[in-house]
Amino acid sequence: MIMSPSNSSHEHYTHGIRENLHQFSHQLGQVFLVGLTIGMMRTVVPALAESEFGVAEGSFMMLTAFVVAFGFVKGTLNFVAGRLAERIGRKNVLLLGWLSAIPIPFMVLYAPSWSWIVVATVLLGINQGLCWSMTQTAKMDITRADERGFTMGMNEFSGYVGVAVAGIVTGYLAIGLGPRLGLFVFGVAVIALAILLALTSIRETHGWAKAESARHASGTLAGPKARIPNHVSDNPTTGEMFALMSWGDKRMAAFSQAGLVEKFVDALVWVFYPVFLYQQGLGLGPIGWVVGVYGFVWGGSQFVTGRLSDHIGRLKLIIWGMWVCGGGVALMLLGTGVIWWSFSAAVTGLGMALLYPNLSAAVADISHPNWRSSAIGIYRFWRDLGYGIGALGFGLVAHLSGAVTGGFWFVAIAMFLSGALVMLWGEETHPRLNPAPHHDETNS
Repeated sequence: MIMSPSNSSHEHYTHGIRENLHQFSHQLGQVFLVGLTIGMMRTVVPALAESEFGVAEGSFMMLTAFVVAFGFVKGTLNFVAGRLAERIGRKNVLLLGWLSAIPIPFMVLYAPSWSWIVVATVLLGINQGLCWSMTQTAKMDITRADERGFTMGMNEFSGYVGVAVAGIVTGYLAIGLGPRLGLFVFGVAVIALAILLALTSIRETHGWAKAESARHASGTLAGPKARIPNHVSDNPTTGEMFALMSWGDKRMAAFSQAGLVEKFVDALVWVFYPVFLYQQGLGLGPIGWVVGVYGFVWGGSQFVTGRLSDHIGRLKLIIWGMWVCGGGVALMLLGTGVIWWSFSAAVTGLGMALLYPNLSAAVADISHPNWRSSAIGIYRFWRDLGYGIGALGFGLVAHLSGAVTGGFWFVAIAMFLSGALVMLWGEETHPRLNPAPHHDETNS
């Protein structure tokens, strides 16, 4: 049974998925709803650009700008969410994220111009930054160190299943009700349900983090201790945390840059995959299938890859994930036909599944519970900034080379180099596989 976080006794907070299964399940439900929310905007909205606003000629540049705006907003809100959660609690930040989403379906329904859709996407970035960050942080609060890989895998699995489900449901709703009304009905239902469940079923989990911190301080924390950076104060400032994550600790810097570069891939799939496949003569149906294979393999495999890292470690899975993912991107250009492109999309999705949950788990492994929320938030800031930086990068390369394929090679090479940097700067973070030296829970 989950104890109320209002109880000040740290001894009443038991960590573990099984011990907190009710709350863990509700948090999975929240991230599924977060996935539904972004999924509804990523599938039908590009069709709105053409059918409702007549921007077909400029839709490629508009879609690139979309991803840039989304990435910068979501990245910034990830950063804000992590710090804010340590001040006002995880549940309040989650609720703020859902409140920011309320105007989105109304803006889609009544939008007189494309600029309204762009603003709705900015609100989506706020919603995703606050809500997805909090579902991650809350689960990290209530689970044990040896469950973090599985926890992250389940979190991302649930979210990306939501993205896939939304793509299917909103497609049918758009056919039956029209694109605007279909998205409106879907969006209102999802957001209302999310707010209702957040108010009635989600507990504040900050108490679990405080209890873990108290055990750290008293030396009663069970099991092997992680190699937490030792040049950090007990309650670091925002600037101190940003410096630590970005360049102060080589391991954190390696994971942050890997997060940023891997988002180049998702931005490429969002913007360039449909353009490339359309140029190859595929219709919208087969294009949807190829892109769907990427999302399905990515989402489904995380159920396994997160758990796997709890047994064999995070580092090797992250490095191989970066390289497999980059290889999958390159494979798109090395063959033809739906079967080949679907295979390459599956390879890319598998690479993402190997690296994605385990980067977050690695950051959580070597973060002190006092500032873990901030560490995850800053990592996620750099990661989702990759949407914007990646879209600008491969957009510029494609423009200069005069071919969309230039963008693919840019991303593939970036992934290989980034994986090499993780191998150079990173280290295994799982406390059981690479514990801190005896009598010293920190890493210099």
